[in-house]
Amino acid sequence: MSLEARSNGVCELCGSSEDLSALELPQGNGTVEESIYLCGNCKAQIESGDLDENHFNCLNDAMWSETPAVKIMSYILLNQLGRQDLVDMMYLEEDEKSFAERAVHAQNNKLVYKDANGVELQAGDSIVILKDLEVKGAGFTAKRGTTVTRISLAPNDETHVEGRVNGTKIFIKTEFIKKA
Repeated sequence: MSLEARSNGVCELCGSSEDLSALELPQGNGTVEESIYLCGNCKAQIESGDLDENHFNCLNDAMWSETPAVKIMSYILLNQLGRQDLVDMMYLEEDEKSFAERAVHAQNNKLVYKDANGVELQAGDSIVILKDLEVKGAGFTAKRGTTVTRISLAPNDETHVEGRVNGTKIFIKTEFIKKA
């Protein structure tokens, strides 16, 4: 069964029929069973993470859906909105609850790398060093104003990025850089 047929041509969360498209659940495998059919408004808010609690009052109904993917997304969104009262009322099968909790846990533990100005950094960005930094073990100083291109994000450490300065790969604290 297609998502459109399963949803009767409306958003599976709010019921709107405007600008409909599929969204895969976080940690999903891309199948119809792990995707939901959403309106443009719901999808844009979910993808940006900037949720309008008034709009998502629709979860009061969606959380009781017969469709596992809709219940799981409702669980995830209610957690993001801090609506523990509604989360506690939900009934999910054991495998659904496990899936939903893994997705919530992954979302809560997502590392966000930010420069000295609070601007989010992504792998591949270019940065500018804000102060002279002595590079231990390499015998040189990374000068203020140096542009470092195609940075990598340090695994499991949102306070450092990795880049090449003078041909040497170094770790740089995010408090000493700004996005170029």
